[in-house]
Amino acid sequence: MKNISILGSTGSIGKNVLDVVRNFPGRFRVVGLAAGSNIELLHEQAEAFQPLLISVADKSKAEALRQQMSAQWQDRIVCEAEGVERVATIASADLVVSAIVGAAGLPPTYAAILAGKDIALANKETLVMAGEIIMAAVSAQKVNLLPVDSEHNAIFQSLSAGRQEDIKKIILTASGGPFREYNESQLWDVTPEQALSHPNWDMGRKISIDSATLMNKGLEVIEAKWLFDIELKKIEVLVHPQSIVHSMVEYIDGSVISQMGIPDMRIPIAYALTYPERIKLNLPALDLTQYENIQFHRPDFQKFPSLKLSYQACEIGGTMPAILNAANEIAVEAFLQEKIRYPEIVLTVAETMNRIPARQPVSIEDILNADLSARMQANSVAEALAMSTAQKRGDALPVIDLPPGHAPIP
Repeated sequence: MKNISILGSTGSIGKNVLDVVRNFPGRFRVVGLAAGSNIELLHEQAEAFQPLLISVADKSKAEALRQQMSAQWQDRIVCEAEGVERVATIASADLVVSAIVGAAGLPPTYAAILAGKDIALANKETLVMAGEIIMAAVSAQKVNLLPVDSEHNAIFQSLSAGRQEDIKKIILTASGGPFREYNESQLWDVTPEQALSHPNWDMGRKISIDSATLMNKGLEVIEAKWLFDIELKKIEVLVHPQSIVHSMVEYIDGSVISQMGIPDMRIPIAYALTYPERIKLNLPALDLTQYENIQFHRPDFQKFPSLKLSYQACEIGGTMPAILNAANEIAVEAFLQEKIRYPEIVLTVAETMNRIPARQPVSIEDILNADLSARMQANSVAEALAMSTAQKRGDALPVIDLPPGHAPIP
């Protein structure tokens, strides 16, 4: 039996992990659950899976949860950053599922690695922000870092077909989100409700917006560089609206190996939980006869400048990917609160990148300091955009200015 802790248990990935666990009671035991503010769902999860430790965002939520739960739980409820880290490093855990959304997932994931835990990684920000430091820790601690994202999980599986030195490129597929057929003028009128409506996947609010802007794919590009130790120029993105080819690896002999399946996150989750084994899931099989046309398109960098910015941040390196990520988190939240318009998400990110120079980090603290500075700057940019009436809706998106001295990667 494998003991697992889940960071982000009440989110989309966390709920899917628990669904897999529920269907294989003899294979897994949940020893820790960490959530944010959804204490009602966490309460239900705790009663169902009986973990040794549960964590919530703050002291008020912890107190509210204690009032709901019986005496046996009182000493098992922890909170804040220290509480999440305790769940991530609990002695009995064999595997930690890192599924907290955003930069908040970095510190507890790093702590779990230092504690010698294998990681099922669904928090891409861990590698986006601190890829070099994280991969060095993974190597030093000799732990497994298993990708849960469908694209990286697909690449992970496809890499078993050849040697590292024989890779020509890896190809990340993107659905294109709900606005792939929109023209540039239409994007100014996009509402949060429209952006949250993904055509293929059921995801959380932040990731749904990132999927619409293709920032999610840009972050995955950076993650892939570190996870698979591959040059940035060998990572390509293709828009694939059907979302059945989850990603591919092309080898130097011309072979292209892909992993395919229905768009259901329980498939990559189960593989990460049981690697190198596979388990039989009670899910519909992929019926290729239902797809008369399987399409692939090159992304439009003018319509989706977030992808261009992500390549650029990765090329600059240092703390720039952390700056990109922090600015995007602030901009997405401002858009969801209807303070800024959809195209102004990427404007906020670009301007923040221009204002803050990249540094070479030597510690996680350096990364977190860059994250904090970027959030402050991005808040300032978003507030200025929200108050400005000079920027009117146009027929085309504005040209995104990148940090000087660095040409964008096409």
